[in-house]
Parts: sequence; structure tokens; C-alpha cells
Amino acid sequence: MKIIESKIEKLEDPFGILTGERYEIILTLDIDEEDVLYSKNGIVLNLIFAVEGEQAKIAQYHFIEKTTELVLDYALLDDEIKEVTNYCRQLVESM
Repeated sequence: MKIIESKIEKLEDPFGILTGERYEIILTLDIDEEDVLYSKNGIVLNLIFAVEGEQAKIAQYHFIEKTTELVLDYALLDDEIKEVTNYCRQLVESM
């Protein structure tokens, strides 16, 4: 899995219910054809990234088939979670 494009948007909490900051991040992925997640239509990882002080984590995510917008029932592996978290942290810091 390789990240080839990203979009980030800060989410507003008009009622002040949530602590910290939340971001919607959409990562376009390049998936190897041998991978079970592969789709000729393309795959994006749509996630909510939460930042509270020095703590940052993926609060929620979904794999989505790009063309059909079908939500796929797959999970990130532990090493992929670390990789995506680090990537997202860098995106937030560069805003």
C-alpha cells in the first residue's frame, strides 16, 4: 500500500463537544494487484484524524472503492496504522 495523493480538511465543532481538533483526511492509495484490497476502480482511505495536545490518532476510517464509492470491509494492519498515523501527523503539521 502506497499513498499517492492526500486531501485534508479541518472539521469544526460548533458546539464544543469534542476535545482537541479533528481532521477529515482522504488518502488515495496505490494497491498492489496481488493484494486482496486491490480494485481496478481505485481505493481511497477516508479517515477522521484526532489531535489532542501531543497525542494524535486515527479515530475512524473506511476503505472506499473510488469509482463506485462502495465502502469495503477491510482493516489496517498494525504497521499500516503506524505508517498512516505518521503520514497524517505530517499533513496536520504542514497546514
